[in-house]
Amino acid sequence: QVQLVESGGGLVQAGDSLRLSCAASGRTFSINLMGWFRQAPGKEREIVTHISWSGGGTSYADSVKGRFAISRDNAKNTVYLQMNSLKPEDTAVYYCAVTSKGQLRWDYWGQGTQVTVSS
Repeated sequence: QVQLVESGGGLVQAGDSLRLSCAASGRTFSINLMGWFRQAPGKEREIVTHISWSGGGTSYADSVKGRFAISRDNAKNTVYLQMNSLKPEDTAVYYCAVTSKGQLRWDYWGQGTQVTVSS
């Protein structure tokens, strides 16, 4: 019902910046929250940040506060993750996900985009 496509990942050096994009299509009117998750090799998936689709309220993991910023463009059905001062520990596959109105779980997921930060 909602399709998500991430883009913008790549290989960068510590201290560099990247901006990830997540384009949503389908029943985008049903979106409640949009969020970014990441999963490093051998680690469990963790939530990085999320944003309210309608109100714009945000929340961040402590590990990225002050460095990452989530934003959305409702007209383009797109959310962004601006990542600054990247560290090697930020290396992971980054996934976009959404919750639907009336639901309590992350219902739909993108395919992921690789972010690699070298020392």
